Amino acid sequence: MSEKQLVPVWDILVRIFHWSLVLAFTIAYLTEDDLEDLHVYAGYVVLGLISFRVVWGFIGSRYARFSNFIYSFTEIKTYISSLLTDKPKHYLGHNPAGSVMILALLASLFATTLSGVKVYGVQGYGPLADNSAEFAIISEAHAHGDNKHEDDKNGTKKEESEEEKFWEEIHEFFSNFTLLLIFIHIAGVVVASRIHGENLVKAMFTGKKEDI
Repeated sequence: MSEKQLVPVWDILVRIFHWSLVLAFTIAYLTEDDLEDLHVYAGYVVLGLISFRVVWGFIGSRYARFSNFIYSFTEIKTYISSLLTDKPKHYLGHNPAGSVMILALLASLFATTLSGVKVYGVQGYGPLADNSAEFAIISEAHAHGDNKHEDDKNGTKKEESEEEKFWEEIHEFFSNFTLLLIFIHIAGVVVASRIHGENLVKAMFTGKKEDI
C-alpha cells in the first residue's frame, strides 16, 4: 500500500487565528464575573480575530476562502448521508458539515462580541459609548476594580440599567450558545477524524492533511 501524501491545507494565518481564538474566547468566558478588565480585553481580541477571518475568507489562501467551503443544502445532506456508508466522501478543506459549524461559530461569536461592546457602550465606554467624550477602550472602574455604576439621583440611570440588562441577557445567551457550538464542533472533529482516518487536530497545528 502506498504511503498517503501530506498536502498543505491550512495556511499559517488560519492556524494562528484558530488557536488564538480558542485562547481569547476561553479567557473571556472564564473571566466574565471576576476579572472584568481582562474579560473586556479578551472580547476585543475575539472581535478583532473574527473580523480578520471574515476578510481572510475573501482574500486568503485556497482552503481559507468562503468560496471553497460554502455548500448547498443538497451537498450538505449528501455528505451527511455518506457518513453512514462504508466510503464517506472526503474533503481536504472543510467538509459540508464542518462548514456549517464554522459559519455558525463566526456568526455566534460576532453576536457575542457585538452585544458585549453594546453593554459596555451603554455604560459610556468603548466604540459604542453613548457619550463620545467618554470614549475609552476600558473604563477606569474596571481598571481599578471599582463598581461599574455610580448612584444616580435624577432617575435617568434606571433607563440605562434596563437597556444594559437587555444587552447583557443577549450577550450571555450568545456566549453560552457559542460554548454549546464549540462542544458540538469538538465532537464533530473527533467523529470526522475517526470516520476519515485522519488527525484533524494535528492538521490544525501542522497545516497539512493526508490526501485520502
